[in-house]
Amino acid sequence: MLFRKKAIISVLAVVLCMGLLLVGCAGNGETPEGSASEASGETSGEPEETAKETIELGYVQWACAEASTHLAQAVIMDKLGYDCTTTPLEVGGLYSGIAEGDLDAQTTAWLPITHKQYLEEYGDRMDDYGVLYNNARIGLVVPEYVDINSIEELNEHVDDFGGRIVGIDGGAGIMLATEQAIEDYGLGLELLESSDMAMTAALADAYMEEEWIVVTGWTPHWKFARYDLKFLEDPRGIYGGAEDIHVMARQGLDEDAPDVANFFKNYYLEDYQLGAVIGAIADGAEPLQAARDWVAKNEEIVEEWLQ
Repeated sequence: MLFRKKAIISVLAVVLCMGLLLVGCAGNGETPEGSASEASGETSGEPEETAKETIELGYVQWACAEASTHLAQAVIMDKLGYDCTTTPLEVGGLYSGIAEGDLDAQTTAWLPITHKQYLEEYGDRMDDYGVLYNNARIGLVVPEYVDINSIEELNEHVDDFGGRIVGIDGGAGIMLATEQAIEDYGLGLELLESSDMAMTAALADAYMEEEWIVVTGWTPHWKFARYDLKFLEDPRGIYGGAEDIHVMARQGLDEDAPDVANFFKNYYLEDYQLGAVIGAIADGAEPLQAARDWVAKNEEIVEEWLQ
């Protein structure tokens, strides 16, 4: 019994010492873990900065997509303070990534025609943040010196074009439309899958030698500023008319990062603005640096996006 009393007294002494120690720490401006001030939600000293999540953007390696994506990356990192990654993908993976929440947003959804099938498949699992760019267009493109004006005339010059249409990555909306054009127009040309970079390289080589070439083309794109080009007329309307480019985001982004969502909803580019970034990248600038240079020269426009 005496031993138990001594034990109890010893425990009480330890508890009393710990209490005095905690009071002493709190008196020095430090809040002990589990104290009343923490439980009430109050903190002392400097407030801790809440870490922001990383924003993950996806894009297809087209000139317009690369430029608008890295421009968004520059704003999100340098103006809104987030980490931001960019991942090049094929168009199908881009849409599925946003629908499944693996990506936060993309800046080049061509609507209502070019990406129609992807919107039908994934549209109910993503949010449309509105138009980034108006009056975009796709179709078959040739240099001005090529002496035809319509898709219907291609079969008369199959050998002049080397029996091929130089395309971009498989699965892109413009490639699907071109496959349909080959069928509907009964064209005797083969559609060559490549990439935006490979397509423009083939165009540049042919242009220097004034050789005939037909490529899948779209605006906005820097090649129209560098070369004299024209769209071939499309009497059957396979490629549709002018389209708009939209920003698409995963569901819930506006709750998780409302300032980023607000920026994307205000994000809009005129042709000359987007063209300036596309041109800088085409001339050899690293994409993010080209975007940052543009932002530095256009602070007022960027501030409008952040309203």
